[in-house]
Amino acid sequence: MKIYTGRGDEGMTDLRDMSRVSKTSPRIEAYGTVDEANTVVGMVRPSGHDDVDEKLEAIQNVLHIVQADFANPDAEDADAPHVTEAHVDELEAWMDAYDEELEPLQNFILPGGSEAGAHLHHARAVVRRAERRAVELASGDPVNELAVAYLNRLSDALFVFARVVNQRDGVPEESPTY
Repeated sequence: MKIYTGRGDEGMTDLRDMSRVSKTSPRIEAYGTVDEANTVVGMVRPSGHDDVDEKLEAIQNVLHIVQADFANPDAEDADAPHVTEAHVDELEAWMDAYDEELEPLQNFILPGGSEAGAHLHHARAVVRRAERRAVELASGDPVNELAVAYLNRLSDALFVFARVVNQRDGVPEESPTY
């Protein structure tokens, strides 16, 4: 199978239902930004923490589901992959467990820290952008609302993961000065 088809040379691409849209479509922008987020999450692995790496691998797989969700103009298509409430709940459970390991957050913190911690903060920021693109898509087209919720929760989870990794790596959090 060839990786190139030439079908996108004129600025159009196929959706799941084989309809063609411009590569500048909000739908393409949304799932393309999720792809970027997935790539940045992949840059973190290995983080040096097996439990975090297992979660990041699971997240990368769910991000593929988010992309499939956004690539499908039929949000009700029962045969298509969909983000479910269980995916969102899993992120919340992971955050709750890691919160027990952390000191309560008292102030804003500067993104950064160890290499893995900084990459997690970067991934969080890209996921936030993906969420904004998804909200824009949802303002005009039907989308699975749980896919948007997953991105919202994922940015929070990546923030918590960054804090955990930095704490485990002995890197203190820094607050901004005003």
